Amino acid sequence: MDNFHPSDLKTILHSKRANLYYLEHCRVLVNGGRVEYVTDQGKQSLYWNIPIANTTTVLLGTGTSITQAAVRELAKSGVMLGFCGGGGTPLFAGTDQVLEVAWIAPQSEYRPTEYLQQWVRFWFDDDLRLSAAKAFQQARLAHLRQHWAGSRVLKEQGFTADMAALDAILAPATSAMVAAVDHVGLLTEEARLTKHLYRLACRATSYGDFTRAKRGDGTDSANQFLDHGNYLAYGLGATATWVLGIPHGLAVLHGKTRRGGLVFDVADLIKDALILPQAFTSAMRGHSEQEFRQSCIEALTRTEALDFMIDTLKATALTFGRLAQGATTAPGEVAPQ
Repeated sequence: MDNFHPSDLKTILHSKRANLYYLEHCRVLVNGGRVEYVTDQGKQSLYWNIPIANTTTVLLGTGTSITQAAVRELAKSGVMLGFCGGGGTPLFAGTDQVLEVAWIAPQSEYRPTEYLQQWVRFWFDDDLRLSAAKAFQQARLAHLRQHWAGSRVLKEQGFTADMAALDAILAPATSAMVAAVDHVGLLTEEARLTKHLYRLACRATSYGDFTRAKRGDGTDSANQFLDHGNYLAYGLGATATWVLGIPHGLAVLHGKTRRGGLVFDVADLIKDALILPQAFTSAMRGHSEQEFRQSCIEALTRTEALDFMIDTLKATALTFGRLAQGATTAPGEVAPQ
């Protein structure tokens, strides 16, 4: 069979790609033109294909190695690559030091710069950057309520959220976020809301007492699943910003000087809606890490989470980029909610 390359395959938009991989104890290489991961079983080596044209992110965990040829093919297909510890956390940089979030992004000089140009027009204005952060939070809360109220899968798994209690939390949180005078106030309100959401999730699943541990320090299943699931969200966030050509350092909420801050911002759009309830549900159902991970990936795909991230980034860039130029929203275009 003749070798083929990613460029020979039909291009699939990142927002429509179905696969997100976490691999451990394997080798990733190119075999016959295909990117595959190899696991050892006794004296045999088992080869498994990675459909790179339909993949957004690959996380390489404990005991993995990857060849230069495999990295080249992943880059050609625009697959985001990250190195991490066991179970998906913590995430390591592809450099000589450990960072909180760092990704090896595919290098391409031919991505459009439209959204980057609009983003930097408003980003250096403190007031507009704060307004953009508030718009992100509004989109986040709307997505949260929609999923907690309407997810049939969560209900089938036993997650029965008290919607009246959720609305009683979201209403004042939304008002407080809109009224925040600076980024510190907005982050404070975000932290307060998240604590309330943890309590609601505990009640919805009868989980009992819960305290959110620092990343990687939690010993209970819910904390471990939250860490694991959040890195799946970070992978999609990194992919969304890369697709639009917006550097990860141009955050709107998590700090102007924090490398990778925009990945946190974008991941937050879906973490509370999708990852948080699944973490508590999987903990109560006794899921393994693999079962939890698969549930998260199915939820991310089913709800078109990457589409939502990309659309929110686009709307934010265009809306606030025009405001920075003194223009108003174009007819028929709605600012991010």
